[in-house]
Amino acid sequence: MKKKTYPEGAEMQDVACEQEMDGANEAESGQNAENANVSDNEGERTDKAAEMADSDKAAREWQDKYLRLSAEFDNYRKRTLREKMEIAAAGGEEVIKAMLPVLDDLDRAMDAMHKTDDIESVRSGIELISQKLRGMLKAKGLSEIDALGLELNTDFHEAVAKFPGDPENKGKIIDVAQKGYQLKDKVIRHAKVVVGE
Repeated sequence: MKKKTYPEGAEMQDVACEQEMDGANEAESGQNAENANVSDNEGERTDKAAEMADSDKAAREWQDKYLRLSAEFDNYRKRTLREKMEIAAAGGEEVIKAMLPVLDDLDRAMDAMHKTDDIESVRSGIELISQKLRGMLKAKGLSEIDALGLELNTDFHEAVAKFPGDPENKGKIIDVAQKGYQLKDKVIRHAKVVVGE
C-alpha cells in the first residue's frame, strides 16, 4: 500500500476528516443499535400481547368448560334425587297395594267380632290374617331377627336391660322386649333384648 504524501496542513485535515467519519460511523452504528433495540422492544411487546391474548382466550375457554361442567353436575344431582324419590314412592305404593287385601280381611274380622259370640272363630280368623300379613311382608324381603338364646350381637340386637341369672346364660339373650326386623340384608329395627349377667 502506497503512503500518500500531503502537504503539512493537509495531513492534519485528513486526520480530522477521518475522525469525523469515524464519529459519524459510530453515531450511525449507535443509531442502528438503538433502532434495533427499539424494534426488539416492540417485538417483545407484540409477543407479550400475543401471549396475553392467548392466555385470556384459554382462561375464557376453561371458565366456560367449568361453568358447563358445574351446570351438568347440578342437573345430574337434581335428576338422581328426583329418581330416588320416585323409586321410594313407587316402593311405598307397592307395599301399600300388597297390604290392601290384609286391610280388607281386618275389616271383615272386625265386623264378624261384633256380630258373633264365637271367640274361637274370631281367633282363627285373626290368626289367618296375621299369617297372610307375615307372608306378604316376607315376600317383600322382610325377616325377623333371631335373638332368644343367642349371644348379644350389637349389629342386630340392642340390650335394654341386664338380668342376673344362671352362669350358663351369661352374655346370652334371655328375653326379647321388642322384635327386630331386617329388610333383605339391611337391619331396619334392632331387636330390644334383655341380657343375662
